[in-house]
Amino acid sequence: MKKYLLLAAMASAALTPLTAVAQTQPAPTTVEPLVPAAGTVLDVSAEGRTTRVPDLATIRAGVVSQGATAAAALSDNAQRMARVLAAVKRAGVADRDIQTATVQLQPQYRYGDNVPPVITGYQATNTLSVRFRDVAKSGSVLDALVAQGANQIDGPNLSIDKPDAALDEARADAIQRARARAELYAKAAGLRVARIVSITENGADAGGPQPPVMLRASAMRSDAMEKTSIAPGERDVTVNVSVRFLLN
Repeated sequence: MKKYLLLAAMASAALTPLTAVAQTQPAPTTVEPLVPAAGTVLDVSAEGRTTRVPDLATIRAGVVSQGATAAAALSDNAQRMARVLAAVKRAGVADRDIQTATVQLQPQYRYGDNVPPVITGYQATNTLSVRFRDVAKSGSVLDALVAQGANQIDGPNLSIDKPDAALDEARADAIQRARARAELYAKAAGLRVARIVSITENGADAGGPQPPVMLRASAMRSDAMEKTSIAPGERDVTVNVSVRFLLN
């Protein structure tokens, strides 16, 4: 009798861990295939679009100096660049929107036939990257920089500072366009759109900088009577999507 009780206890102990493991296993999940078993699959690509007025302008303003020696070129450049930097800050540009972009010192050569090049002097260049969050005032700031010694200006690059809301509008527009196109195909085929199977975002343009408008020539004319003006215009914000529909 004791032998039978011992065997029953051993069997119960052996089954207990298995029961615990079975209780902790997650329930199986079902993943729906991207190609449904029944119905007609239609893949549609669409571009959603909205517009915004650029509210951020980025320019490069710098000073190019010449000197007989490297030290002379750098010293003159540093003095003039200090005045340019002070003018930027007086215009209300925050420190976070001012960044040194380029510092260069290059020898200048005189070339002749059958003789080695001869160094005739040095050229020093210092360039700032400046972001203007009030695009309407950026033209007057550029004029102030030229008055303080800036003789090299490239830009502006116009962009949208916070494009998230505009991107969401473009996404919604893309889905609406894809749905309308799917309805068109379904009607032409004598079917109807049952549902969307999948959505893939293939790319987006958040209204980033385009090739800049070149202001170098006009900005260097410090004696010009007319003031520099910048027209922001509008920028397109776009999103491209691929949508898979099920037609019945």
